[in-house]
Amino acid sequence: MNYYSIQNGNLVYRRRKDNVIISPWGNGLRVQAAPSMPFQENAWALLPQTGLAEIKIQEEEASITCGKVTAVISEFGKIKFFNQKNELILEEYYRTWDRGLDFNKEIDTILMLHMDAREFKQRPGDTFSLTARFTAFDEEHFYGMGQYQQPYFDLKGCTLELAQKNTQASVPFLISSKGYGFLWNNPAVGEVSFAKNITKWELPHTKKLDYYITAGDTPAEIEENYTEVTGRVPMMPDWAMGFWQCKLRYQTQEEVLAVAREYYRRKIPLKVIVIDFFHWPMEGDWTFDTQYWPDPKAMLQELDSMGIKVMVSVWPTVEDESINYREMLEKNLLVQSNLGNNYTMGKVHFYDATNPEAQRFVWDVCKKNYFDKGVSLFWLDEAEPEYTNTDFDLYRYSIGSVAETGNIYPTFYAKGFYDGMKEAGIENPINLIRCAWAGSQRYGALAWSGDVPSTFAQLRNQMYAGLHMGLAGMAWWTCDIGGFHGGDVRDPKFHELLARWFEYGAFCPVMRLHGDREPHTPPLGTTGGGKCWSGAANEVWSYTPELEKIMVKYIELRDKLQPYIALAMKEAHEKGTPVIKPLFYDFPQDCNCFRDNESYLFGHDILVAPILEADIRKREVYLPEGAEWIQLETQITYMGGCIAATDAPIDTIPIFVKRNSMAETILIG
Repeated sequence: MNYYSIQNGNLVYRRRKDNVIISPWGNGLRVQAAPSMPFQENAWALLPQTGLAEIKIQEEEASITCGKVTAVISEFGKIKFFNQKNELILEEYYRTWDRGLDFNKEIDTILMLHMDAREFKQRPGDTFSLTARFTAFDEEHFYGMGQYQQPYFDLKGCTLELAQKNTQASVPFLISSKGYGFLWNNPAVGEVSFAKNITKWELPHTKKLDYYITAGDTPAEIEENYTEVTGRVPMMPDWAMGFWQCKLRYQTQEEVLAVAREYYRRKIPLKVIVIDFFHWPMEGDWTFDTQYWPDPKAMLQELDSMGIKVMVSVWPTVEDESINYREMLEKNLLVQSNLGNNYTMGKVHFYDATNPEAQRFVWDVCKKNYFDKGVSLFWLDEAEPEYTNTDFDLYRYSIGSVAETGNIYPTFYAKGFYDGMKEAGIENPINLIRCAWAGSQRYGALAWSGDVPSTFAQLRNQMYAGLHMGLAGMAWWTCDIGGFHGGDVRDPKFHELLARWFEYGAFCPVMRLHGDREPHTPPLGTTGGGKCWSGAANEVWSYTPELEKIMVKYIELRDKLQPYIALAMKEAHEKGTPVIKPLFYDFPQDCNCFRDNESYLFGHDILVAPILEADIRKREVYLPEGAEWIQLETQITYMGGCIAATDAPIDTIPIFVKRNSMAETILIG
């Protein structure tokens, strides 16, 4: 019996309740499976289908090739993937009786151990629980998957929650050391385990299995294949490559202007200043509280005259007392609850960003109240969104239950503003957002790592989070320099942390100082934008003269590097190349680079070796083989493939510049 057919250029396998479609997609393959056909039509993270396949059907197996990856599916349904060298790179974990076994000797054992690679179990309603299993290889290593607060460079051995939360962004694309990239193209909440004995993806609620795989000779080729089918960031504007000033929170219009004027007076190059949350009368009003912000248009004009852009915080929350609540309720633009009331965060509601009508409604309000006054940069906060109770099966979007679709919310949140800004004439929209999913990057999403504590342990976590996000397609990424929670402006230990974090932040895709500093200042009033407290001052002159000198040094260095950063941003836009990347991205031939987790590349020519612990004033740095490296402070040249011992006084982050590069010309001359 033949289980295979070719339909519209796709390979189709059908046997009992096992239905699989393998499709060419760019330079890779998309695999979909479900117990019944036809499948739900939804591309999720993927752009429209492109690519041509070579399909071969034989009696006991069929194969499909696209780009440098081939899938072979047996008559029992097991799928194996091979690269262009015919090397096995990935295979499903599938245990059953096969013709290759001695039936008389092994059938009893095999039947007892039977396990499907793709296991669907019917749930009440129209969804299934899904478990997808793949063989684990001892020598394989994984990188990517988005942002998790953990100190692990190699994800082999890790279990990751597939869910969006403050400080956690599930962007389920990985690069394997075996030479392939894998996108779990399903926004359902779940879990993945990269265990020693098996790789397992599990979803409690979904309608189908859906993933994409591509292969390449280098990590760069794999990344380019992936971002070709999921999208790439716009070209970052020149001003966004400089220094951004932020704190929790500027309480009045005059406070913002005073800070900006002082930067301007001191001739410290400031490109963006941020107006954070609760500058509004009510959540869901999406407008300035005129008691504290009496003339936003005049404020924006003065800031623009100093060359400073304004970013305004937007939350997806809507209070019952908001001027927009009743209309949004009547038009069904809010996230719904399957049980009980529709409050989703405390005593407020979230707008349903998956609903195109809700996207348009919120943008229209923000355009009138912000954009038309001169704001063209938005901070899309609470983008997970941040449910008070993370019982995801309680809530429902227009596209399905949150348990089934929840991880894609931040993508639609970004899309609503991206589409509105493009329509309003912004060529390259960029908006800061607290969460992301695969494909968010094509909507101008600049992800940041959320409200992390102010500790050295968290500084280390941010370095790993940024590298993994870049490999997952999020070329634009940043973090709160100094951390968000717990930094006391009077504490010398925090001063050391802030110095090291600031040095690291100068070599992130976006350099942004932020934090809820101690001690707090009291609220200005009891209503509207006055009812929320603020943190302590957080400008570069708010600390000690020594710390100010360090911060100004790296702001000016960042400004000097603008032409170099612009080339890295152009490559991110055109090829999907991460701005910050692991050493192995450019040096895959050097096996040490797959193990080194203490340094990274900023662009292609600058190797950054952050100081990630307190009281460290020296460190060793591995320099990849295949280039010559110049230590910036000493200007000593090293041949790649060696370990360099370098000093790291409190005002210095160890930097090595590739010889005969643009970075050498700019920084050394």
